[in-house]
Amino acid sequence: MARHVERGGLQVDAELAEFLEAEVLTPLTLDTERFWSGFAALAHRFAPRNRALLAERERLQQRIDAWHEERRGQPHDPVAFEAFLRAIGYLVPEPAPFTIGTANVDAEIATMAGPQLVVPVLNARFLLNAVNARWGSLYDALYGTDVLDAPPPRPGGYDEARGEAVIAAARAFLDEAVPLSSGSWAELEALEPLPLADPAQFAGRTDRGLLLRNNGLGIELVVDPDHPVGRGDRLGLADVVLEAALTTIVDFEDSVAAVDAADKLTGYRNWLGVIRGDLTDTFAKNGRTVTRRLAGDKRVTAPDGQEVILPGRSLLFVRNVGHLMTSPAVLLEDGSEIPEGIMDAVVTSAIGALGLAGKGRFTNSRTGSIYIVKPKMHGPDECAFTGEVFDAVEALLGLAPNTVKVGVMDEERRTSANLAACIHAVRDRIVFINTGFLDRTGDEIHTSMRAGPMLRKGQMKSSSWLLAYEARNVAIGLACGLSGRAQIGKGMWPAPDMMRAMVEQKIDHLRAGANTAWVPSPTAATLHAMHYHREDVFAIQKALAPPPNLRDLLAIPLAARTNWSGEEIREELDNNCQGLLGYVVRWIDAGVGCSKVPDINDVGLMEDRATLRISSQHIANWLLHGVITPEEVMDSLRRMAGKVDAQNAGDPAYVPLLANPDGPAFRAACDLVFKGVEQPSGYTEPLLHHWRRQAKEAAPGEFAA
Repeated sequence: MARHVERGGLQVDAELAEFLEAEVLTPLTLDTERFWSGFAALAHRFAPRNRALLAERERLQQRIDAWHEERRGQPHDPVAFEAFLRAIGYLVPEPAPFTIGTANVDAEIATMAGPQLVVPVLNARFLLNAVNARWGSLYDALYGTDVLDAPPPRPGGYDEARGEAVIAAARAFLDEAVPLSSGSWAELEALEPLPLADPAQFAGRTDRGLLLRNNGLGIELVVDPDHPVGRGDRLGLADVVLEAALTTIVDFEDSVAAVDAADKLTGYRNWLGVIRGDLTDTFAKNGRTVTRRLAGDKRVTAPDGQEVILPGRSLLFVRNVGHLMTSPAVLLEDGSEIPEGIMDAVVTSAIGALGLAGKGRFTNSRTGSIYIVKPKMHGPDECAFTGEVFDAVEALLGLAPNTVKVGVMDEERRTSANLAACIHAVRDRIVFINTGFLDRTGDEIHTSMRAGPMLRKGQMKSSSWLLAYEARNVAIGLACGLSGRAQIGKGMWPAPDMMRAMVEQKIDHLRAGANTAWVPSPTAATLHAMHYHREDVFAIQKALAPPPNLRDLLAIPLAARTNWSGEEIREELDNNCQGLLGYVVRWIDAGVGCSKVPDINDVGLMEDRATLRISSQHIANWLLHGVITPEEVMDSLRRMAGKVDAQNAGDPAYVPLLANPDGPAFRAACDLVFKGVEQPSGYTEPLLHHWRRQAKEAAPGEFAA
């Protein structure tokens, strides 16, 4: 049982209090008593408002539910529906045209375009890999993936034939990104002098070779005639290294399973480690012990002889949790848990302030900003609330106004429908908007849960509301002046082993006007970086069309027909149940919030809570409208439990589902479905947290077969 200590009128987990005082407040030279009393005042000021915003979500949902219930069996009337949403305050008036006023934004966010990683904060190894993914080997990325139109590498050491295919592909990329004045890179005999078609693309020399630049991104030619690869290359090229993950989101939210003070403290320690620059992780790899550290900066001698220092690491955002959950790590005066998002705002900002104060090996923001992504906000009032919390955090920590910047995740229906007003609410600190198909679809289903049976999940991707959502996000962001000041992002590529398909398809995110998009790994970041050499996103943004009509966004994805065959229904149900179980078993039993989970076809997909939300809400919707029965759901859950057990048979720590139907993982899966309609906004966190705590508190082997 965690022990709490009194601090300024709060009851704070003792280890968290000690951590903050010794490792954050003392280096910041903040008065401890003043900090705790200020933290308490902030928490007690904003916690009731946080609860009121959640109550407003519920009020609006109840009104929408009642509207659909009253019209059950009638054709949907989009004109009346929009008028109703305005009458109840779900839709608010559009603000007059405006331009955001955000200042002191780093170039990686404002004026550069490139890939973005999202990494769970609880996994130090993954975190280090992501932060170090600012520069990535194109040779390695091509060699080890399915991108090349060539046979896979032979096992047992370096495959020279594969290596030749990699070198040829890299030369072809150079022809495209940094063309020569004549001829091809494949024919070039020497690097000195380098006959570039545009000499301005030569950016200087590194300690490993030459640096070129295209569309604002670096390309390093690593020259090493003694290297096994460089030895056989006429130019002595041992590698082509691309500037890849310009930014990384260090995630406390959807990709982690953090349910108590111990989990949160692990996350805060890791966030401190990357801000301070001393995070390490030691692990066994290929029979040897490896210690991973943060990469150093890259020194370049520019053509004019001046030394230029380029960052060796991604610029870091930190994603706090949303407004819904509370944390037992800090208790308020009445004994209730603190809203977790308020705690995150204070603690992650305080840690970020260490970087601004020069208390680490490296500098994250070179413009004096702290970047926080805020997820799952519903509408402009919730965005404004976040801005006010950040105001109070800045005052508490002695930071200048608008030091703490905000990234707004456009992943809830009320935010999408009022996006300009949401941006306006945080117009002087916003640095990011992003779309997320899965969470947005989960909220779409839940909001219109009682309107009727929804489309099959696969058909959602081509539905009119989703197309309008993606286009409006970019167009509204541009109309509000985000280009050149902030990121407009797109969502995750979910299949980390299918890089060929990613290289073929993900360029569409740039062509839609996004100057960043999420990728699942450092390798994917390197490959996706090639897209930003092929397309000038900022030029594309200037030519984009105005946003689609709001009514297109409000179109409900109801199934045009519900006379699906038994085979179609079983296929959809099995797909949802298998994905749900495959994810839940790791979250509940292993505390893994994001990982590569085999789908029903045994294809590994990156899964987090957003995927769980859409699957559970889709089943709940079909249950509510009688498309499926509880008995059919249980039959599918049991059969898919067998499949998930088989998929995890090689894991000695795995707790089988079929043998433990009363275990917390299987019971969590059942609750997510059968209690799905009543979950707030269809979120999975309340049930996941409950059952994860049950698993953590269980006696050893209690739920083992």
